[in-house]
Amino acid sequence: MASQAIKQFRTREITGFLKANPKTSGKAVKVHNPFLPRLNTETGRWAPAKYSRRRQADLIKKARESNMLHLIPPGPKLGVKELESAIQGHAPAAAAFVTDAVQTAAESLRRKDRWTASIEWEGEVKEKKVPGADIGNRLYAGKKRMFKGHKWQRTMKKTKHRRWLLLRSMKGRISRFKSYRLIRVDVPPETSKSSCSSKDHDEGCQTPLLEMQIPIVFLFFTTANYTPNIHFV
Repeated sequence: MASQAIKQFRTREITGFLKANPKTSGKAVKVHNPFLPRLNTETGRWAPAKYSRRRQADLIKKARESNMLHLIPPGPKLGVKELESAIQGHAPAAAAFVTDAVQTAAESLRRKDRWTASIEWEGEVKEKKVPGADIGNRLYAGKKRMFKGHKWQRTMKKTKHRRWLLLRSMKGRISRFKSYRLIRVDVPPETSKSSCSSKDHDEGCQTPLLEMQIPIVFLFFTTANYTPNIHFV
């Protein structure tokens, strides 16, 4: 049950401190918050929280179900403001749980009610300021646009502009393409032997130009007063 899990949590965390101070009737007993990291004064190192974020969220969920949220310490998963509102809504006397008020009811320290005794949790909860948390809109608060959208949706404006430019100059490009045609003629090499001897080849003799297969490009223009770009194939 949810209430049984909260009772086990409180009993495990605070019963030892209450047994060590059985006559405490003034201020609430100070217990380190198991939801927060702890600084070791001897080594100067920080020890991680006793309960992981997942276990904290599970305990908070069970505390909400059993109406025992005022018995859970604040932490990363439960802010101080939310906890204060839960305490004030549960019972006015339980406000000492966070506001350090004095509770002198010694009956709460009896053996059967030790797990519900007033506890002052040590440790500062550093809450991260999330835009839109106060209005219940954390996901899209402070953003210029609501949804990211697909990539084709984000680039649609540039795509339409480029398409408009291509359509605007389409007739000119078609006319330039049709204004000339390209014919390739390959010149076959001569069948005669090379005039260079083997010795000349060793000395770097070059083959005559006519012995190489050279493509010749003829351009025929159908439009006057037009200077095309010559492309060799």
